[in-house]
Amino acid sequence: MSRPYAKLPPIIDYGVIPLINLVVAFLVAGLVVLAVGESPIRAAELMLNGAFGYAEGVGFTLYYATSFVFTGLAVAVAFHGGLFNIGGEGQAYVGGLGVTAIALGLGGILPWWLNLPLAVCLSAAFGALWALIPAYLQAKRGSHIVITTIMFNFIAAALMVYLLNDWLKVPGTNALETPTFAEGGQLPKLRGLFELFGANLGGAPLNVSAFVALLACLGVWLLIWRTRLGYEIRTLGHSPRAARYAGMSELRLVVVTMLISGGLAGLMALNPVMGDQYRLFNDFPQGAGFVGIAVALMGRGHPAGIIPAAILFGMLYQGGAELAFDMPAISRDMIVIIQGLVILFAGALENMFRPAIGMAWARFRLRETGPSAARTGGV
Repeated sequence: MSRPYAKLPPIIDYGVIPLINLVVAFLVAGLVVLAVGESPIRAAELMLNGAFGYAEGVGFTLYYATSFVFTGLAVAVAFHGGLFNIGGEGQAYVGGLGVTAIALGLGGILPWWLNLPLAVCLSAAFGALWALIPAYLQAKRGSHIVITTIMFNFIAAALMVYLLNDWLKVPGTNALETPTFAEGGQLPKLRGLFELFGANLGGAPLNVSAFVALLACLGVWLLIWRTRLGYEIRTLGHSPRAARYAGMSELRLVVVTMLISGGLAGLMALNPVMGDQYRLFNDFPQGAGFVGIAVALMGRGHPAGIIPAAILFGMLYQGGAELAFDMPAISRDMIVIIQGLVILFAGALENMFRPAIGMAWARFRLRETGPSAARTGGV
């Protein structure tokens, strides 16, 4: 059995190690850019400028980040319970049906500010229900949550195509999308808010769902670290045996944790469906469910870390698009490689530098405490 890593101070665990992983990922990505004959420094400048150099780019970056916050929180909640929810993509798909039910059914009757809380509730409920069966199979039958949630992603994608093609699309068209929502089913863009500060968002689709994402971050923090249920979830994730010894129901906690996780993933549909396109369309998650895994890992499962991690991946999406446009030698496929390198070092290789950093920290602490410990021992 491998020896567990020593506990490190929060500033190192949550700050230094993710930063080193990120720097190494971009250094390797720079080698990829260099291999195609382009300047890595110039590529980095173009990517940063495309993401943060002007107001419209910032708007697109934050728009993508909003989706990643929802899916990152979904993965993080499952992590705290010792579960690996890879079904965020499918749960977001089904959550989109909840959003559409409100937007199409009540969009022409109620204003958006009344429809929004209803869409939040129904999208979360739909996403939670899609996570229910994998959760029950894990808790009751021992079916691995990774396998079942992946399978449910494919089922959700097929279900979406079926519903859009046979039931929900506009008659007489071939596009797999619903009719455009009425005004009450459309979330306002945040252009007016940015204009107060002299910034023009242009065509950026940043919308009110960004505030819903921030509220979801606050809610997850309160749930996991300030409630009895959150304590039980963390206990289950840390030691299922200890949870059982304390009288906690493993079946209940697994199911409840996955319901919360699935509900958060379902909320992701608010951003593209009700906040941008104003219609349900095929493939609207666009990989956000899988990016949420890297966001949760990089953010260490804490909302305070998930927000900047989501912004980082929003930068990769928006800045990468600008980079591919300004540097024709760098295709969209290469941007995906760069994103994959960040995911690789933030996720699969997250512990690569931890042993060396832990040893360096232990030596530093030994030098700091050695003389005082010696003096104390001589008294």
